[in-house]
Amino acid sequence: MRTLVLGGVRSGKSEHAESLLADQSAVRYLATGPTLSADADWSRRVADHRQRRSARYETVETVDVAAALRAQPDVAALVDDLGNWVAAHADFDEAADAGEQVRRLDEALTELAAALRAHRADVVVVSPEVGLAVVPHTHAGRLFQDLMGRANRTIADAADDTVLLVAGRALPLAGRPVGTRTPVAAIPEPTAVPDPPTPATTAPVPSTESTAPDDPTDAEVFALITPPDPQVAEAARDRHKRLTKPPGSLGRLEELGVWVASCQGVCPPRPITAPTVVVFAGDHGVAAPDSDGGSVSAFPQAVTGQMVANFLAGGAALNVMARRAGAAVRVEDIAVAADTSPAVSRHKVCRGSTDLRVADAITLGQARQAMAAGRAIADELVDSGVDLLIAGDMGIGNTTPAAVLIGLLTHEEPVTVVGRGTGIDDAGWIRKTAAIRDGMWRGRRVADDPLSLLAAVGGADFAAMAGFLAQAALRRTPVILDGLVVTAAALVADDLAPGSVDWWQAGHVSAEPAHAIALRRLGLTPLLDLGMRLGEASGAVAALPLVAAATDILGSMATFDEAGVSDG
Repeated sequence: MRTLVLGGVRSGKSEHAESLLADQSAVRYLATGPTLSADADWSRRVADHRQRRSARYETVETVDVAAALRAQPDVAALVDDLGNWVAAHADFDEAADAGEQVRRLDEALTELAAALRAHRADVVVVSPEVGLAVVPHTHAGRLFQDLMGRANRTIADAADDTVLLVAGRALPLAGRPVGTRTPVAAIPEPTAVPDPPTPATTAPVPSTESTAPDDPTDAEVFALITPPDPQVAEAARDRHKRLTKPPGSLGRLEELGVWVASCQGVCPPRPITAPTVVVFAGDHGVAAPDSDGGSVSAFPQAVTGQMVANFLAGGAALNVMARRAGAAVRVEDIAVAADTSPAVSRHKVCRGSTDLRVADAITLGQARQAMAAGRAIADELVDSGVDLLIAGDMGIGNTTPAAVLIGLLTHEEPVTVVGRGTGIDDAGWIRKTAAIRDGMWRGRRVADDPLSLLAAVGGADFAAMAGFLAQAALRRTPVILDGLVVTAAALVADDLAPGSVDWWQAGHVSAEPAHAIALRRLGLTPLLDLGMRLGEASGAVAALPLVAAATDILGSMATFDEAGVSDG
């Protein structure tokens, strides 16, 4: 795998490059900067760079990178960086012939690109993106930019992956996407089975006559998220001071109503009339009966498909709670290993995932398709008039990838984020902890690339949930988050679309230890703490009446003037 990592000054490009080779037993660090200089600041920088290099690196300080690569083609290499290499190969004398300099650089680039293509082990090249480096406004500075542009284009053509680091975030550029290392074989679509009866509380499902797939193009790219209206929030707080009650006497209910008003962009807020739950269903290889390390669940994988049918028949705990709360329920089979009704499999991406302990859960292409599905589902519901969304989950074994994602994104240890899930015994807990450890080990190299992370150690259902949650924020629609699984997807969603968290409330904190860790990372305080760990969106639906009541209080309660009550 040949990867070009681009970025500006202090963007984190070197650190990201090093993380891509973190699992290699041996790495040759090809440092291209001049080591002898009269510039004291440059000498200090070189010394600092040497100091932070891993002790397991074999450091080679050279500008003849092509020869260094050809010398040991079977050992992973890190070239840091191409900018110094260009400077070493160019003569920036004001009187120098620019055309001759370009010719000499092109010859060196041709040799370097050939050495990169011939390298049999992983190789990562770090380079400053044109215009993002510190470049003086001189003839030499302009020439350096021109030469760097040529160099980056040439090396990008020789690379498999090209990544741009912006503010510490790795963004995949044109070419083969970042992180495509262990592709999963394409899995055939499921065969349809007859529809079970659908209860009245199930949300209407769009027609399944169209078989056009969700467009995955740039599914992971989100426009800037606009926060809830701060001016409306201030007006809502002022209104609370005029309602017939002592200021602050309703505690958090008051701020909850303020949040709804700011999301709606109007004060007093409109009543919540069309809340809808979407349950994202998917199976995971860590719970498959034939998985290498043994199943991490107390229930067989077949339960996922059976529960999907139960949701459709209205017999699950979620259905009972949603009917009482006045919420519609919609089920989406994103990656169930079994056949399910055509009413719920319109956005199906695959039949389960690969065991994240040994391979990527899904491919990047499947992750994009799932994310596009989640975004499309959010759009459909918002366009139909839904005014509050709740994401739920169903999938045997899904608390394991959830814990892996949370552990990686919060930098916690496996034993800190592991929980009992469906009620596993001690032997199952040991297997699950080992699975989380292995998943975190595999996922660490792509932890700063949300889409690649979902593909490596998440799954299609997690990608769909992340797309759904971020798209809801983009569409300015409030969301109540559920438990561990949904909140793990929310962590990724807020990385994909920063600021999305402002559009979410945490319905509850579950008994799973990783859930509280994830909520702290998001800065969310749960509305309820009932010791629940069912999932399905049950905790979020339990909190829905509080959100609705907070909205009604702010919107319908009389002011002191209206009621003729003295405000003291």
